[in-house]
This record gives sequence, structure tokens and C-alpha cells, in this order.
Amino acid sequence: MTMIAELPAGFADEVLSAQSTFRSVMEAMARPGTVQRVTASVGTPFPVVRGTAAIALTLFDHDTPIWLDPKMSGMTEVAKWLKFHSGAPVVEDCSIASFALIGDGSALPDLSRFALGTNEYPDRSTTLILQVDSLTEGPAFQLAGPGIDGTIAIRVTVQPKDLFERLALNETLFPRGVDVVLVSEEAIAAIPRTTRLSAKGG
Repeated sequence: MTMIAELPAGFADEVLSAQSTFRSVMEAMARPGTVQRVTASVGTPFPVVRGTAAIALTLFDHDTPIWLDPKMSGMTEVAKWLKFHSGAPVVEDCSIASFALIGDGSALPDLSRFALGTNEYPDRSTTLILQVDSLTEGPAFQLAGPGIDGTIAIRVTVQPKDLFERLALNETLFPRGVDVVLVSEEAIAAIPRTTRLSAKGG
């Protein structure tokens, strides 16, 4: 049994860390495909990386149900850490989750299984926080949409490899859909539901 005293710490400086992380997330959402940095000092229960941990402590609270993929839920310390530091309830049904933490993208469920919001309340959807191997290396993807001047290229080593093709679901559902935040250690990049894959490189 993991005791509270044995759990990894939260933010070293709660207020300043939450503020700086929130700015990084908002900048990432406003400028899709750009890589932002999370500078906050924060404890991380395996397999949660620093960027994911900081986002969790900034955006999660007792009103935001969280779904953990099998890699995350397989480590009981993750749910305990989230509950202790954020108060967020962990749910088994991803269709009612405000956020989903994805540690193994190769096992990502079909996106239609997540909360997609409604036309009246499109914000009542799931934001996927997907950990990836790299946001500087890997296949190149050309993205377009609001917040992007023409197109922007992002190189990302991501599972599932067809993530951006899957996100075409958003185009047919808009204003409903899912938003995605890609995280590699302390680096983050956002793919809002308005962002489109315009080309895929090698």
C-alpha cells in the first residue's frame, strides 16, 4: 500500500508553477503545432512525465473526471497521486471524462468513444493528454487551421502513427470533437479540434 507520505510531491511552488504552466498550455492551444516548454518543478509518478504532471496539477480539480489508459491505470500510484494533489476523480468510462491521460498511444481507443461535447456545449468533451517519444524528431506533419499562418510543420514520434488521420473526425463533428495535447518530457504541443492535417511527410 502506498502511503501519502510516499507519493511524489506536487508543485514546488504551487501558484507560480500553475500560472506558468497555464500560460504554456494556452500558448500551445493558440498556436497549434508549436512546441512550448513546461518549466515548473513537479513530482512525477511513473509513467507520468513532467509536462503531463504539470498540466494535471494546473487543469484538474474535483469537477474534472479523468480517464487513465491501461499503462497509466496499471500503476496504482498514478491515480493516488492525482487524487491527492488535484482531487480529480478517476473514472472507468472514457465517454464521461474531461481529460484522458494516455501513456501508450498504440492502445488508444477509437476517438468516438471519448466525450465529444454537444452542439450547445462543445466544451463538454474530452481533452487527450498523449505522451509521445519526441516533439523534435520523427515523421513531419503539415498542419493548417486557426492560429496557424498558412501551414506549420511538426515533427513528432507518436503512437498511434495514424493519429492525425484519426483526428479528421473533428472536421465532420465541429464544433464538437476532441482536443489533443502532445507531451514529451517537458515539451508540449497542442492539436485543437480546429487543426487539420494538410500533408504528411517522411
